[in-house]
Amino acid sequence: MTFCFLRHGATKGNLERRYVGATDEPLLRESFEALRLLRLPPVARVYASPMRRCVETAEAAFPGVPLEAVPDLRECDFGEFEYKNYEALKDLPAYQAWLDSRGRLPFPGGESRGDFCLRTVRAFDRLALRAEKLGGDAAVVAHGGTIMAILEARALPRRDFYEYQLQNGRAVIAVWRDGALEIISYP
Repeated sequence: MTFCFLRHGATKGNLERRYVGATDEPLLRESFEALRLLRLPPVARVYASPMRRCVETAEAAFPGVPLEAVPDLRECDFGEFEYKNYEALKDLPAYQAWLDSRGRLPFPGGESRGDFCLRTVRAFDRLALRAEKLGGDAAVVAHGGTIMAILEARALPRRDFYEYQLQNGRAVIAVWRDGALEIISYP
């Protein structure tokens, strides 16, 4: 079966280069038209983060396709860094320590990358099993970090987490076979 992994369209926080995790902001108006123009493969069902930006993306990119919100596909909990950008954080020792760790330290008051990746990959594994039983291809509409975590863990050939960064509104197409994702289209 084939999975289409689509990162949600752009939000105000994305344009301002903020850490947007728990903030439930809508898509920018111009994102809707860009998503409607995407040429994505047809799918039988869509699994999405329950955050507004992902649900709106799923509805725009896959109109009329059954949508299931999957809570564990939500973005990382950025804790004290939530909705802040580099300019607001650059002088904070906790932020510098987090940067020096290549993002491996937990966010102060938030999730560690390890816990976040474990949560999202387990959620994907569960939905992949359900999707296989139901038959047909599927889409996962989620956040950049969520898609990066899933692809780092399940895509072949193996790549580092940060090598799977997607721009807003971009998709990766992969074939799911024997517990692995074989990427067939990557922007």
